[in-house]
Amino acid sequence: MFLLRLRNATLLALLTLGCLLIAGCGEKPQTAAETAPATKTVYNWKLAMTWPSNFPIFSDAVDHFAASVKTMSDGQLLIQIDSANKTKAPFGVLDMVNAGQYEMGHTASYYWKGTEPSTMFFTTMPFGMTAPEQYAWFYYGGGMELMQKVYAKHGVYSFPGGNTGVQMGGWFRKEIKTLKDLKGLKMRVPGFAGEVLAQLGVVVTNIAPGELYTSLERGNIDALEWVGPALDLKMGFQKIAPFYYTGWHEPASELQFLVNRQAFDALPKNLQEILVTAMKAETLDAYAHMFNDNAVGLASLRTEFPEVKLRTFPKEILDALKQANQRLVDETAAKDPLFKEVLDSQRAYLAKVRPWSIVSDYAYMKDNQEN
Repeated sequence: MFLLRLRNATLLALLTLGCLLIAGCGEKPQTAAETAPATKTVYNWKLAMTWPSNFPIFSDAVDHFAASVKTMSDGQLLIQIDSANKTKAPFGVLDMVNAGQYEMGHTASYYWKGTEPSTMFFTTMPFGMTAPEQYAWFYYGGGMELMQKVYAKHGVYSFPGGNTGVQMGGWFRKEIKTLKDLKGLKMRVPGFAGEVLAQLGVVVTNIAPGELYTSLERGNIDALEWVGPALDLKMGFQKIAPFYYTGWHEPASELQFLVNRQAFDALPKNLQEILVTAMKAETLDAYAHMFNDNAVGLASLRTEFPEVKLRTFPKEILDALKQANQRLVDETAAKDPLFKEVLDSQRAYLAKVRPWSIVSDYAYMKDNQEN
């Protein structure tokens, strides 16, 4: 019996060995290359931004965004950032992303108003939405869909990229009391606000950021607007112009991420989702960062430069600005169907949400205002 079991075991072993030696019997042993984990494709992208390197808050947002994408993708999507110092084309970002020279950009939509007037709505418009209202319009009121429609012809996707909130109305060497004080006033102001002010006799100019302080100091301009206390005090305008006016022209200046459509569409779905999520997260963080630094800057202004006088434009001037803005917007809408489509969307949405803004935030702050 023992010999029988031994013989059967030996026969089984021989059959097994033979089976391994004969092709097609059982599975072929895997090589080391076949058993190694699959290597993921690494995507190396470049991003061009309108801002110089180390530009407060704006470039910080881009740095944080790129770092988040790297972490969330486990190094599969890497984004190299080129500032305006390197590209030498701060206002050429849209063209560079469209051409595929860069996969992404960080800039502001209203810089492209000469090419596409409807792009202005995705930054801000005079007397328009506040930041919370505008974000609600983007994500729940059809704004994102309209933005993609506007930018589709330029070969890019556009996404919100951080908000400055209400920008200040500017620094003035002399106090503005009446409409006559605006006649012949030389002022640096960009965007649609410049066209509105020109209707009231202001001589509008656009000057590179690096030349603003010198131009104001030498009297080449009488006034300028920049952003708000968070960034203005770093420029030193408070040392020259003693009148600082509250805003009307940019109530919710949204920055912008641009993404080349072909590059984005070629990404795996998980990396697309990582990009969109990281952009949205950085948008909120940049807005909070700006709000905090504006509050800190205002406190510093009051303490260190008490001679600077905060002013609000007189009602006569604000009414004239509103009328000029309404006239110019309607004239443009009559000539540009896409501009009119976005304008109508924003007006309808603002009519819907502004009553809540008044009942909630405005009423709360008005009734609980502290001196």
